[in-house]
Amino acid sequence: MLDNLNTSVLVLGSNLDVLSINPAGEMLFATSARLATDHQFERLVVDSDHFIESLKRTMITRQAFTERESTITLHNLQTITIDCTVTTLEDNREGKLLLELTQVDRQLRIAREENLLTQSHTVRTLLRGMAHEIKNPLGGLRGAAQLLEKELPNDSLKEYTQVIIAEADRLQNLLDRMLGPNSPPRKHPLNIHSVLEHVYTLVLADTPDGVEIKRDYDPSIPEINADADQLIQAVLNLLRNAVQAVGERGQIIIRSRAQRQVTFGQKHHRLTIRIDIIDDGPGVPPMIEESLFYPMVTGRAEGTGLGLPIAQSLVNLHGGLIECNSSTQQTVFTIFLPLESL
Repeated sequence: MLDNLNTSVLVLGSNLDVLSINPAGEMLFATSARLATDHQFERLVVDSDHFIESLKRTMITRQAFTERESTITLHNLQTITIDCTVTTLEDNREGKLLLELTQVDRQLRIAREENLLTQSHTVRTLLRGMAHEIKNPLGGLRGAAQLLEKELPNDSLKEYTQVIIAEADRLQNLLDRMLGPNSPPRKHPLNIHSVLEHVYTLVLADTPDGVEIKRDYDPSIPEINADADQLIQAVLNLLRNAVQAVGERGQIIIRSRAQRQVTFGQKHHRLTIRIDIIDDGPGVPPMIEESLFYPMVTGRAEGTGLGLPIAQSLVNLHGGLIECNSSTQQTVFTIFLPLESL
C-alpha cells in the first residue's frame, strides 16, 4: 500500500537512520532505497538544521508535529517546499519516527500564478472604470481653461490657464500609462534574442560604469509569434528596474532558456520561453512583495509604480506571465512566454 502512495513515507530509527523509504520518497529525495536505508537521514538533506533538530526533539519527547510549507534543501542542492507530518512509532522498546512528506511547490506556484493573473485582470478593470470617471471632468476642465484663456484681457494672466491645461494633460498621460496597452499585439515571427539585444543596447548607455550586465542566451530557442514593440517595452521596464536596484555597483544577468511542461493560469504549455532578469541588489521590500504588480506600488521614492503592471499587462497579452522571486542577495524577474509551433 505504501508503494502506491504519492506521499513520501520514511521510517527513521532512534539515531535518525533511514530504516525504510517508499518509491515516492525515492523520487522526492532523488535516491534509491538501497542507497538511503541504513544511512543517516541527514545525508539526504543539507542546510536543514531546524528540521533535523525538530526530528531529534520528537524522538525524545515522543510528541508528533506537523509543519506546513517548510523549506528543505536536498543533497543535490535542490530546494523544495513540503508539508510534513512526523509521528512516533513504538517497536518493542526502541522508538521510531514515521515521516510523511508532500511536496507542495507545484500547488503553491499554481496558486501564486492564478493570483497574479487575477490581480492583473482586476487592476485593469478597476483602472478602466476609474479612467472613464476621471477623463470626462478632466476634459471639461481643460476645455473651460482654453475658453477662459480666450476671454482674458491681459496676456500675463494666461500663465495661470496654461498651468491648468498643462496639468490636465499630465493627468491624462498618467491615466493612459496606468491603463497600459489598448490595442491587441501585432504578432509576427521574431527571434526573442533580437528583443533582448535591443533592450540591452538601450539600457547600456545609461548604466553606471560599476554595473555589469551579462547575457546568457540559449541559441536553440525557436522563433515566437509576438509583437516586438510590446515585448521590448516589457523587458525594458524590468531591466531598468534591475539597474536602479543595484545602484552604482552590481551585476545583472539576462538569461534565456526553453522550458518544457510549464503550467500557469491553469493552462499547460508543452514548451515555453523563460527569460530571467537577475540582479544582486538589496531585493524587493517585504511589505510590497505581494502587491508588486499593482499600479503606484514602488519601493523607490522617485518611482511611479507603473513599470511592473504595464510589463505584466504586455506579457499577459501574449498569453504569458511575469513572476518575481526576491531575497536580500538576489532578485529574479521571470517572463514566461508560450511557444507556438510555426
